[in-house]
Amino acid sequence: MKLIRAAERSGTSGKTGSQFTGQVHNFLTMPATDGITINTVTFTPGARTFWHSHTDGQILEIIAGRGLVQSEGAEAVSVGAGDTVWVPPGERHWHGAAPDSFMTHTAISLGPTNWDDAVADSDYNPRPEETEAR
Repeated sequence: MKLIRAAERSGTSGKTGSQFTGQVHNFLTMPATDGITINTVTFTPGARTFWHSHTDGQILEIIAGRGLVQSEGAEAVSVGAGDTVWVPPGERHWHGAAPDSFMTHTAISLGPTNWDDAVADSDYNPRPEETEAR
């Protein structure tokens, strides 16, 4: 068992660039432990991750707001508070806030994360029904 006290956690505020488009507030909930990393991330409206994949998959628990998730080759899907997303191992995807809403999620990443390129603004073009209040 490993207990991580609140005082031992670390956060990064206002992160931009590297693996994100737009401004995000990333809080490292649990540093890499046995190949699992847990982050709680708040995305400002329109902010999103770069395309990426996880060697052993990822679980996203949407805590607040509305966002979008998309796997390569599929349409973007709207998500909101209370939704859980399973991303299978190796599946290239991105996730972030809707254009008109903040979104906070807890991301449980299994195994290493493989970062790719930014999601182009032209690809981040949700249909109106994807951003409606849930």
